[in-house]
Amino acid sequence: MRLNYALKSKEYSDRLNIDSIKLRVQRQLAFMYFSNEKYEPYIYFNKENLRLSESLRDTVAIKVASRNLGSYYLYKEQNDSSYYYYSKALDYFKINEVNLEKAESLLALADIQQEEKAYTGAEEDAISAIKILNQLPKNEEILQTYWSLYNILGFISESTLNKDKTLEYHDKSIWYSKQMKDGFLYEISSINNKANAFRKFGEHDKALELYYNLLNSYSKYENDEPDFYPTLLINISKTKFESGNYEFKDIKSNLEKAYNLCSGLDYQNGVMAACLELSRLYLKHNKTDLARNYGNEALNISNEVSNNEYKMEALLTLSYLYDGDKGKDLLREHIGLSDSLQREARLVNNKFARVKFDTDQIEAKNKEISRNNIILIETLIGLFITGVLIYVILLQRAKNKELKLVQEQQKVNEEIYNLMLGQQDKVEEARAQEKIRVSKDLHDGVLGRLFGVRLSLDSLNFLDGKEAMKNRSNYIGQLKTIEDDIRKISHEMNTDFVSGSGFMDIVAELVENQTKAYGFTYDFNYTDDFSWEFVLNKTKINMYRILQESMQNIYKHAGAKHVKIDILREKDEIIIYIVDDGKGFDTTKSKKGIGLKNMNSRVKDVKGEILFFSEPEKGTKVQVKIPYIT
Repeated sequence: MRLNYALKSKEYSDRLNIDSIKLRVQRQLAFMYFSNEKYEPYIYFNKENLRLSESLRDTVAIKVASRNLGSYYLYKEQNDSSYYYYSKALDYFKINEVNLEKAESLLALADIQQEEKAYTGAEEDAISAIKILNQLPKNEEILQTYWSLYNILGFISESTLNKDKTLEYHDKSIWYSKQMKDGFLYEISSINNKANAFRKFGEHDKALELYYNLLNSYSKYENDEPDFYPTLLINISKTKFESGNYEFKDIKSNLEKAYNLCSGLDYQNGVMAACLELSRLYLKHNKTDLARNYGNEALNISNEVSNNEYKMEALLTLSYLYDGDKGKDLLREHIGLSDSLQREARLVNNKFARVKFDTDQIEAKNKEISRNNIILIETLIGLFITGVLIYVILLQRAKNKELKLVQEQQKVNEEIYNLMLGQQDKVEEARAQEKIRVSKDLHDGVLGRLFGVRLSLDSLNFLDGKEAMKNRSNYIGQLKTIEDDIRKISHEMNTDFVSGSGFMDIVAELVENQTKAYGFTYDFNYTDDFSWEFVLNKTKINMYRILQESMQNIYKHAGAKHVKIDILREKDEIIIYIVDDGKGFDTTKSKKGIGLKNMNSRVKDVKGEILFFSEPEKGTKVQVKIPYIT
């Protein structure tokens, strides 16, 4: 429903053909497509928004559209495109600008370069991001960004064989995870990374100590991270095998258990890792057939998931398991893949370097523009006194233009709402006209004929005896009763229906459609103690959107089965109650979801008040109070 309204807004903005309004509407439309998981139009409109914002020189909109595109392509693992758009976003941050958005853009660039093994650029961007965070007040989001950056620096140092820095960075990521309110999963991930580093640097006892500590706390992450337990079993087995101090049955048992658990979870990377370690183990103990089986399975999965690192290791292991030409072919393929990856890494470094160069060129151009602007400003200062009058006139025109834009936007909102009500008004108008028509037919047709019959019967009283007169008199009395009843019905049907019922019909339709789409049962109750035609359209629009947003939040987060909605009037206030039987939440903890922000914003816009009552596993009750202005 909200997407439909956004599309209507776009139609009106296209008619107005004012780029600034089109940009504002299309940004909202792009967000709607993202919320509805329609990613193709989401990408299309972000590219359109980028084009429009560049023509308007709206640096804020350029940064938003570029970061949206960068984030999407990073999720799709299209690192080239993601790097391009994040770099573009970074071009429009000021050199000394300090904010989280700039730090997050640098984090994304560092993450991409680390994945592509462009370690120098990744390290530079990560350190630049940390310098920005150091100047910001600490909150949960800042702490998570610190954690991600130090993890990346740890991986870079490990890849470049800098042991001391690797352990230092992983210790910092552990420290930041402990500062978070809900940082346990971040902490165990960092501890596992540190243990992996110990294993890589040959300190097997220290690695095993950390792995076993994580294994002992399995019950704390069993539900949230079910694939972490089999991963630990694989890491422990791999560490023991590499140390040479192990029991064959012990390692075999753990790896087979990990293989079965990963298969049950459809965790392909885990299955691949378990197969590779089992193949190495069986090769070491001359169990050739089993080693081949697991090695080939690891190779097949690495091809399916396009994991070249595991593919190289599987090819190398299998080359020892086959004699003659087949073993040589496998070794050649391993060497060819290794050389190909090294060439690709060099190309990636060059590619990122070119993007960096282009960015530096843009920055240099921006600096030149800034210098020219300074000269221009100095010239304008000399003309300031002469230009005061012109400035005032231009300023007033700008204010008028801004006011006109606001009025046009308000008009667009009003027209959207009127379109929503239009169909209901037509139905009510047709209903009223039909009542009037039936009323006229009763009064002018049936009632007239009955009156004529009564007069005829009355005239017959003078022609017959007393008994006939008595019967006819009885009939005449009955006809009078019918005549009175028809007249009463006629007057009742000619009375106009209660005005203002249309808005509640629209709300009822919203509740019915939303609950049906989300799979809820529902109760919807409202009082008739309202004259909705006197309530501002702005208030009704916000009430409608609050209900819509609330049901969407219940669907996304509450896991509810039943929703109860009441709309009441208490003195000079409209009261809305929205109650669900979902899982609830802790109201003492800050909620940052855009749905709750939107609801709070809409209530504030109509000078109302919104309260949330909830406890974990006990459902949620939302109470909204809005002034009823007539």
